[in-house]
Amino acid sequence: VEVDGDARAYPLAILTRHEIVNDNFGDVPVAVTFCPLCNSAMAFERRIDGETLRLGVSGNLRNSDLIMWDDVTHSWWQQLTGEGIVGEHTGRQLTILPSQVFGFGEFAERFPEGSVLDRGRRTYDRNPYGGYDSNPDPFLFRGDIDDRLFPTARVLAVALNDQPIAYAFDSLAQNRVINDTVAGTDVVALWQPGAASALDRSVIDDSRDVGMAALYDREVGGQTLTFIYDEDADEIRDEQTDSLWNVFGEAIAGELEGTSLRQLLAAPHFWFAWAAFYPDTEIYESDA
Repeated sequence: VEVDGDARAYPLAILTRHEIVNDNFGDVPVAVTFCPLCNSAMAFERRIDGETLRLGVSGNLRNSDLIMWDDVTHSWWQQLTGEGIVGEHTGRQLTILPSQVFGFGEFAERFPEGSVLDRGRRTYDRNPYGGYDSNPDPFLFRGDIDDRLFPTARVLAVALNDQPIAYAFDSLAQNRVINDTVAGTDVVALWQPGAASALDRSVIDDSRDVGMAALYDREVGGQTLTFIYDEDADEIRDEQTDSLWNVFGEAIAGELEGTSLRQLLAAPHFWFAWAAFYPDTEIYESDA
């Protein structure tokens, strides 16, 4: 999570156990959350009508997703959507903040002065959900599973201009770069390897590489860029200026060097959970 140039990393090994971190970026109160049952990583501003809330784990689930509660009104909040679902704040929406799930090596290289959540004296190398991300029967899920994808298939998903869309990690890994238009917005999804699953092997460091992905608006200065992945050079470039880009949506060489794409509020989830909350989701399908 990055707010006003302050970049911080929150290891999923810790979040898998605790699920919510209440933090402050200067005067911006933030909740960084992860629901391991849904593989949903979301960050929110935890302030409503000028009042700062502390969010906690309620112990309840809906569609297997974590339900949070706040310490001011005891309202319940849905973690995957940030919506108030019980209590005084029913129907209210927490402000979703841009966040990204990447391998730590990538974070350390991009943000050498960034902060990392301290593990303290506790060891977090063990995954309490061994084998869960290949399970066809999500834990405690009672709804109908959308069979268009495997239930625990990873997707990069967003509801953009009221149009929900999901990009399967399998498609992202195959293409590395996906140019798309969603509800009138030209977008690009970028993927690269280098992130281990936190929900695979019992020892997280032994888990398989599932990669990392993010979604961006591909309009820069009134021009819509088309991105390509150069397999031989292992580089991402745009066709219009031949500038070189990284997975953070930053131009690192060429005419547009120093330019950053606007990150969209897409996040990784397990398919079954996203589809339960957004049953009208379109799944990106390559024309190739």
